[in-house]
Amino acid sequence: MSSSSTLTTGAPSPELDDPGQWLGSSPLLDLEDPRLRLRAQALTQLAAGPREKTLVVYGFVKRLPFAKPFKMRLYTAREVLDNARGDSADKATLLVALLRLAGVPARIRYLTLGGEIMRGLLAGMPEPTRPVVEVFRRGRWIGTDTYIFDAPYYAAALRRLQDNRWAAGYGIHVEGHALWDGANDAYGFGRGDADDTLVLADHGVFCDPLEFVSSPSYRASHNRLPRALQWNLFSPAMDRAIRDLRSSEDRP
Repeated sequence: MSSSSTLTTGAPSPELDDPGQWLGSSPLLDLEDPRLRLRAQALTQLAAGPREKTLVVYGFVKRLPFAKPFKMRLYTAREVLDNARGDSADKATLLVALLRLAGVPARIRYLTLGGEIMRGLLAGMPEPTRPVVEVFRRGRWIGTDTYIFDAPYYAAALRRLQDNRWAAGYGIHVEGHALWDGANDAYGFGRGDADDTLVLADHGVFCDPLEFVSSPSYRASHNRLPRALQWNLFSPAMDRAIRDLRSSEDRP
């Protein structure tokens, strides 16, 4: 299930933007997994309503450390939960799975961003695709990518941007958001509006990362296996950069 549309999602189309279409399972989400179901129940059992459920699930996933592990396939939501860390695709998968288990319609919008957003993490970085998780709230879809970066990482990245006088790098923008309120759009990469020059392409909405990499939109610009190999070649350098960034906050 996918749809191509603009980042401004206030006017959903009847077929693909029906929130009831975004509550089901998939091979990556695996909503029948007992540990996932127990985790969603434990997180949301005291939540008073959909927004509160959304925020407690979001907070849980955001706190998982951002990392760039070496992997030859996409991880399931249960695997991300067991690993207790992950990259943007990992954390998006887990967030969507837990939201759907809590009864909150959720999906992923994939954007291609300018390579400068990853400055500092890897030299010569290709233009990354960013998973924005969207939930249906009060008749419209609202999105965020702020779940990707845990608070210690974000604080270190923002400090490094300010020290270097960079507008963008380490996955964030100085004008981006650190947190999400569950009621409005919030993007760590910047404003996210039609004038945001960092957004190079909007690939539409998908159930999970596997559906995206299997889509015509992805295959039109990437060969899936070489792309995965390319990112795995980058992962050790990115992981070192992430560890260095975190350790810089501990040094006087």
